[in-house]
Amino acid sequence: MTNSCHLLFSCSIVNNFFAPRIAALGQAHYAAPVPTRFTVLGSGSGGNASFIETDQTRLLVDAGLSGRQIRLRLGQLGRSPETLDGILLTHEHTDHTQGLKALCKKLDVPVYCNRLTADELRFRVETPLDIRQFITGEPFEIGDMQIENFSVPHDAQDPVGFHIRTPDGSVGILTDLGQTTRLVLERVRGANALFIEANYDLNRLQEDTRRPWAIKQRIMSRHGHLSNGDAAEAIETLANGTLRNVVLGHLSSDCNTPEIARNRVAEALGQAGINDIGITVSTQGEPTETITL
Repeated sequence: MTNSCHLLFSCSIVNNFFAPRIAALGQAHYAAPVPTRFTVLGSGSGGNASFIETDQTRLLVDAGLSGRQIRLRLGQLGRSPETLDGILLTHEHTDHTQGLKALCKKLDVPVYCNRLTADELRFRVETPLDIRQFITGEPFEIGDMQIENFSVPHDAQDPVGFHIRTPDGSVGILTDLGQTTRLVLERVRGANALFIEANYDLNRLQEDTRRPWAIKQRIMSRHGHLSNGDAAEAIETLANGTLRNVVLGHLSSDCNTPEIARNRVAEALGQAGINDIGITVSTQGEPTETITL
């Protein structure tokens, strides 16, 4: 099934019926088998991108860093954009999509997003894109990964989170959302690793003199961003023995620091008697340590 979205876009629909065709894209095996590995290439208000791979499939989750930075940071992992099987998008905001133009201008890499996100990309990216359009809430497969997606509350057209299941375990992606609803938490429950937004320290945001009160209200709203406390509460709720590693992301450079975010989450988990979850804080400037499932 093909749906013409724009003269510059090749746009096909992904759903369970078409899953076998999509899965075939990732069947090229790499020279040496590898366990499932997850790395946040960079995260913050200036850009966000993560990388997940199995021995059959390699995906970017968001492409908000520049094309050059994505190439450089993949290179630090011994990888390159040429080996990507796809790019998953959580939503259309520039800090999650600005690398698409550079990557897709040179590479024939599929971009997976929902319809409303694809519609926005028509006006934001002046480069031909191979859009593989999924239906929000319906799982699909890329290679040996099953991609579950679900709606999250944020001020974008149709933002989603992901639960990416692989033969070795699974990774949850919760970035850019103002509230961790019960439904959202249930959709990532059981993940072995979780990338979750910890955007701001509440005191620092309230005391910030550069942001008007209306902007602060938007950030703290249901469709804004998660605070350190919000992230800590969500992680505590999800700590059921399966979750082993957490990466905190999308930290505000003005209203948060890696130390404050880590300490807030570690303190909450410690008070709850949870001491078996590793905490990593991602930054804008460099990739995190790779998590192996």
